[in-house]
Amino acid sequence: MTMRLGVDLGGSKIEIVALGAGGRELLRRRLPTPREDYAETLAVIVGLVATAERDLGERGSVGVGIPGAQSRHGEQIKNANSTWLNGQPLRRDLELQLKRPVRLANDANCFVLSEATDGAGAGAEVVFGVILGTGVGGGIAVRGQVLTGANAIAGEWGHNPLADERQPPCYCGRRGCVETLLSGPGLCADHREATGRQLEPPGIVAGALAGDPHCQATLARYEQRLAKALAQVMNILDPDVIVLGGGLSNIARLYDNVPRLWGQHVFSDQVTTQLAKARFGDSSGVRGAAWLWPSE
Repeated sequence: MTMRLGVDLGGSKIEIVALGAGGRELLRRRLPTPREDYAETLAVIVGLVATAERDLGERGSVGVGIPGAQSRHGEQIKNANSTWLNGQPLRRDLELQLKRPVRLANDANCFVLSEATDGAGAGAEVVFGVILGTGVGGGIAVRGQVLTGANAIAGEWGHNPLADERQPPCYCGRRGCVETLLSGPGLCADHREATGRQLEPPGIVAGALAGDPHCQATLARYEQRLAKALAQVMNILDPDVIVLGGGLSNIARLYDNVPRLWGQHVFSDQVTTQLAKARFGDSSGVRGAAWLWPSE
């Protein structure tokens, strides 16, 4: 098969891309994720594949990026913040319905594969890819190859604790995880706790740009936490480039403010690591899913 199909199974949307020769994009579509419904989630993925192949007149390989991982000790999905996937044999079920082999990978691994290949981290030896969205994910690429790890959790910084005055509970059963503080819902919860007002991230950003001191303070707290959390990664991995993706990666001020803040937490006299926005935006993960199958 010369056409590669990539599917990004996100918390709010499921996206498909079809790549032809040389990575040329042939088609890209998305539908809302049917939350809390495993059978309907399968149906949406199978439907997107079927309509893409019908419209393009070609059968393709299928790679799927998921917000979790397949256990090394069975076929069940683990660690997914889309919790209705946990414990389910997703790859096997998709293979039965699509009648072909399917490759699964963590969505952040797909994201970093894309960005390390021809995105914002192209040419760098070590790239750490970050997804700041409904959840918080991370992936590692070294010399263009994704690291999965012995337990299939390489790069999962979102479930490290972040020393902070707030220790909210996480779906994983722990408290104070990076994800609970740096995800989109975490940003909203922090603003609500500080102000009593419910605002979505775009509203908080707009308020800060308009001079609202409460919104500015919320983003300043977010930047301090992001700088500290990334510094923990840098002290272990020391990447050349950190690439941000997900909805919160569109906050422009992060790219100036966070590098100014992380030095106080990094064990080095100088920090040359670059913080970059994903070249392919929120479609980088779906491109990486397609590249789970090599080009033929």
